[in-house]
Amino acid sequence: MHSLKVSVRARRSLRQLGSSPHQRSLSAQPHYASHDDVQDQVLVDGRATSRTAILNRPSALNSLTTSMLARLKRLYESWEENPNVGFVSMKLAILDGVTMASGAGISLPGMFRLATDKTVFSHPEVQIGFHPDAGASFHLSRLPGYLGEYLALTGDKLNGMEMVACRLATHYSLNAEIEEADSYGEWCAMTLKKLREASPLSLKVTLRSIREGRFQTLDQCLTREYRISLCGISGEVSKDFCEGVRARLVDKDFAPKWDPPSLEEVAKDMVDFCVSPLISEPELELPTASREPSV
Repeated sequence: MHSLKVSVRARRSLRQLGSSPHQRSLSAQPHYASHDDVQDQVLVDGRATSRTAILNRPSALNSLTTSMLARLKRLYESWEENPNVGFVSMKLAILDGVTMASGAGISLPGMFRLATDKTVFSHPEVQIGFHPDAGASFHLSRLPGYLGEYLALTGDKLNGMEMVACRLATHYSLNAEIEEADSYGEWCAMTLKKLREASPLSLKVTLRSIREGRFQTLDQCLTREYRISLCGISGEVSKDFCEGVRARLVDKDFAPKWDPPSLEEVAKDMVDFCVSPLISEPELELPTASREPSV
């Protein structure tokens, strides 16, 4: 299943937009813009494993309109229905420029929030007779001391470093290096490809082994790995080890026929058997006492 990066990037200036008769964004009345206008105001950067929605309304400080929100909703729904994507999750918000009001609201729920030296964060709604919305009362109320109240009442600005300091942002990068974040999608594609090429049984056994190892000594880990090794070599549960060697090292067709062929078909008792104490073979004996007398 492909993982999707939804990146909301507030750009300071992609292109200078002409004047528009619809300039109000904080209005209870619907704001309808032409199709072409909305296309320009919410740009899309599509890659093999990621989609990026880019706010591009610098003349209005990237404030959101009803039409822009409707386009974002349509985009997210279409990406969620795309069989090549799998699921839509707000992973990364790149706050590269003006990040104010609703634009900030749709960015802060991201798991990773990358601020830059161009970031300008603010909630100035009270200055137009409105109130900080789009989740502002949640995010601002959790800032240190009375910083949230101060920002909400004054509309004062934070830069990128200040956003990191008060944990509104999780990461910081210079604007000149921001394009390096695009490598995230390529990394996801490479990771999924490697997982799909591996033995499903080996994946589950390996995950179990690594997680158990967090709470065990080196000797316990070596003992568990010895059990798993014998299980793989004997082929009692699966002959995946022999098949993997054939496909990679002998025939080199790189087309192994795993058994079971999918993660869903790997039963829990198969994994349990691989890590369980040996029955027909002696357990691994380590000279622990002579090596570590105090143990």
